[in-house]
Amino acid sequence: MGRSSNLKMIVREFKQDKAATVFFFSLTLLIAVIFVWAACLDTSKIMTVDILNQYAPPGKDGMLLGSEQGGRNILYLLVVGTRNSLSIGFAVTLLSQVIGISFGLIAGYYGGKVDNVMMRFLDFMMTLPMLMLIIVIVSIIPNYSMTSFVLIMSAFYWIGTARLIRSRTLAEANKEYILASKTLGTSDLVIIFRELLPNLSSLIIVEAILNLTSNIGIEVGLSFLGFGLPESVPSLGTLIGYAQEPEILTGKIWVWLPAALLILFFCVGFSYIGNVIRRAFDARQRLG
Repeated sequence: MGRSSNLKMIVREFKQDKAATVFFFSLTLLIAVIFVWAACLDTSKIMTVDILNQYAPPGKDGMLLGSEQGGRNILYLLVVGTRNSLSIGFAVTLLSQVIGISFGLIAGYYGGKVDNVMMRFLDFMMTLPMLMLIIVIVSIIPNYSMTSFVLIMSAFYWIGTARLIRSRTLAEANKEYILASKTLGTSDLVIIFRELLPNLSSLIIVEAILNLTSNIGIEVGLSFLGFGLPESVPSLGTLIGYAQEPEILTGKIWVWLPAALLILFFCVGFSYIGNVIRRAFDARQRLG
């Protein structure tokens, strides 16, 4: 019943916000097209250098968006790069959510000494310069891959989720339905996963959507600086990285502008949808 009412509230909120509806369907369609299209492309062939077509303008030799310094088709690089950036964003969000939620649930549910020890570890993690550590680790790992990059990012970007879930779990753990379950002798795992976790689902969904935007942005930023994916793996960040050269920034905008517009669309779209879903859950809480 609760899930049904949550869904109805979300649908109602989307109906009232036409921009959110447009973003939702546009993002869904675009992501589906990109993943299907990228699956049909041969990445090794796309990455083959064709120096004779270096910086070909849009429309030349059938290249709709032109080519970059290696003569590679920008449109194909954009499709595969977007697939890679989105895959990393989704994977990092999933892994960091699992780690953060698990950490926060355990710390908040058991409280006391367990919470104190876990929070001291969390405080230590927060003092670390995460971005610098990621750059250092990426620099020293030879022949790292997308999987390595996902694991490195996930190892650091779960802390915010853990603090948020722990704070909410502390409040939920003292409510009557949890205390009643403990009195009846229900095991801790059953209480956490069957009773506590579902009541945090709205918070988790909103947090995951907003973190997705952040994780995509972090990957793009690191790739732009040269510390993201390997050069042989295209991403939105590597395409925008070409704009570091003044000549390309001003005179060959077809190389980097499509990637920049896509990133802007994804970040604005995901953030907008996340805020709409948050409003829906807030409205449901106000209504009781």
